[in-house]
Amino acid sequence: MPTLHIGAHVDQADPIGAAIERGATLSQFFLGDPQGYKGPEFQYDGGADALRAAAEEHGIDLYVHAPYIINVATTNNRIRIPSRKLLQQHIDAAASIGAKGLIVHGGHVNKDDDPAKGFDNWRKAVEATDLKIPLLIENTAGGTNAMTRYLDRIGGVWEAISQAEGFENVGFCLDTCHAHAGGNDLTSIVDDVLKVTGRIDLVHANDSRDAFDSGADRHTNFGQGNIDPDELVAVVRDAKAPVVCETPGGAAGHQADFAWLRDRLG
Repeated sequence: MPTLHIGAHVDQADPIGAAIERGATLSQFFLGDPQGYKGPEFQYDGGADALRAAAEEHGIDLYVHAPYIINVATTNNRIRIPSRKLLQQHIDAAASIGAKGLIVHGGHVNKDDDPAKGFDNWRKAVEATDLKIPLLIENTAGGTNAMTRYLDRIGGVWEAISQAEGFENVGFCLDTCHAHAGGNDLTSIVDDVLKVTGRIDLVHANDSRDAFDSGADRHTNFGQGNIDPDELVAVVRDAKAPVVCETPGGAAGHQADFAWLRDRLG
């Protein structure tokens, strides 16, 4: 297998130092409050330009995770419209630091809504957003009304956004904990997703504290959760994409997870 391109979700104050400390080649982080509409901010000393320059100097790829509250699928205008605005702000901010992608959750519709409304709202969001860098839509763990928990819903999103201008800049982020907790078979998930999306651009490699199809989004370190270790390793191997660990334990926990994964990949 080629050299594993791996890193972790870290604090945005110093994602370059965090990557170096972990022996990583990439870092993922938030730019601002993951639960707020305030908009992106840069905490790195020297701002966006300094962060971009440091990443280039040290050969560290940057990925930005969009706020969790973004929900461009919803029929609720008071959520959908500010979500689109916040999505564009984070695309712009991530582009300014040379990020390789912006990861965003698929969102959901209301209980009584036709899922097709959510699919079409995703199409409208892609058309309305200037995708200066790849937008990576992530599968999610819970909610029967979610847009990206189940493969058929992911298919509905992809069919809709494939008609949108800018679709070529939309990719997919596969989260192993979300897939497991969402009730998806990890032994076939890579092939299943590729049949729907044609691409996997990033893997969030996480073990799950909870059981299969629990709907619970609670990550844990490799080998300490409910995901079969062989299945987790096979997802990383088969996806052939960069890997982000969103696991606990800080630098030591991440280093242990990297070593666990590298040892099993050979």
